[in-house]
Amino acid sequence: MGYRVVDTESVAPEPDRPSECRKLSEPGGFDAAAINRFRAEPGEQIPLAYHYHETQQEAFYVLEGTLSVETPERTYEIGTDDLFVVDPESPQRAHNPADADGPVTVLAIGAPPADGDAVPYDPDDE
Repeated sequence: MGYRVVDTESVAPEPDRPSECRKLSEPGGFDAAAINRFRAEPGEQIPLAYHYHETQQEAFYVLEGTLSVETPERTYEIGTDDLFVVDPESPQRAHNPADADGPVTVLAIGAPPADGDAVPYDPDDE
C-alpha cells in the first residue's frame, strides 16, 4: 500500500505561464493523468493558448470563482463546485475575464497525460 499527502503550496509554480500553474502529478507520484492546480487573476488565461488535444480528455473543477471557457460555439461560465469536461479534439481556451470580480482557482485533470499533445487552434481559420 502507498499513500502521499502533497502540500500544493510547496510545489513551485511553473515558469512562463499566463497564470499560476502548480503541476501536482509528479509530486503525488501519479502517472495515470495530469493533475494541475491553476489560479488565474482577472485577465489571465489558464492554458498557454487556445488549443485542443488529440488524445487527452480534460476536466476542470472550479474550486473558487468562475471560470470562462471559450469554444468555437460559445463561451461557458463554470462556477464554484462545477465540473467542465472537454473531449479530445475539442478546441477550448479557459480564462478569467478581465472584468471578473476576483481570481479563479481550478483543479485541472487530463487523461492520458499529454505533454506536447496540445495543438494550437485559431478560431479565425474556421
